[in-house]
Amino acid sequence: MEPAKKNNNDNTISEEEVAQYLKANSGFFLKRDDLLLELKLSHPSGKAVSLLERQVSLLRERNMDMRNRLAGLLEHASDNDVLFDKTRQLILALLEVQSLDAIVNTFCNSMLKDFQMDFATLTLFGQATNHRNVTSRIVPLDNAYAKIPNLLKNDKPTCGVLREEDAAFLFLDHANLVGSAAVLPLSFGAPLGVIAIGSKNTNHFNANMDNLFLGYIAEVLNRLLSRHLNH
Repeated sequence: MEPAKKNNNDNTISEEEVAQYLKANSGFFLKRDDLLLELKLSHPSGKAVSLLERQVSLLRERNMDMRNRLAGLLEHASDNDVLFDKTRQLILALLEVQSLDAIVNTFCNSMLKDFQMDFATLTLFGQATNHRNVTSRIVPLDNAYAKIPNLLKNDKPTCGVLREEDAAFLFLDHANLVGSAAVLPLSFGAPLGVIAIGSKNTNHFNANMDNLFLGYIAEVLNRLLSRHLNH
């Protein structure tokens, strides 16, 4: 059976043709404003509304959406200003200290007090016998690579929930309390250590979070630590 042929005399206009016409003639209703009140559209409430009323409603919804987006951008900008100020203060403080212990303590204290993190550690790589006057934690590089190889394979931060063995190596006695963390290896020509910031909240750190400021701090630590550590 052959398919039915379209009747050339059929004057029926499709919805798509109407839509295309209105798009091409956006000023159509300016000449036929009487139609705006005659056309009725269904509304979620079940009440029929005119096209004009529906347009006003849509504009209000879009306006509210734009306001919410703008408020979100302003809030994000305000948060960044606060982070920038805390980061600047930490960097200036780091530039003033002269020893490994002072670098580690300054970083950890700032994370806990200024950034209000629950946990913060800076583990150094090297031989403790080469730094007998240093009380900060120093572990052999081979030991670190054996314990947390996945966290040290690149210079990018790892954010989220850690494996138990990773948390145990980085946070020691506090490992069971850490819900999520941000971990970033330190290196400047050679591996220097690893910083770990922890939160009791399992959702605080995640893979999609912005870690720009943490990267800035790490760059400063890389240069300062390289002056003291001897591998």
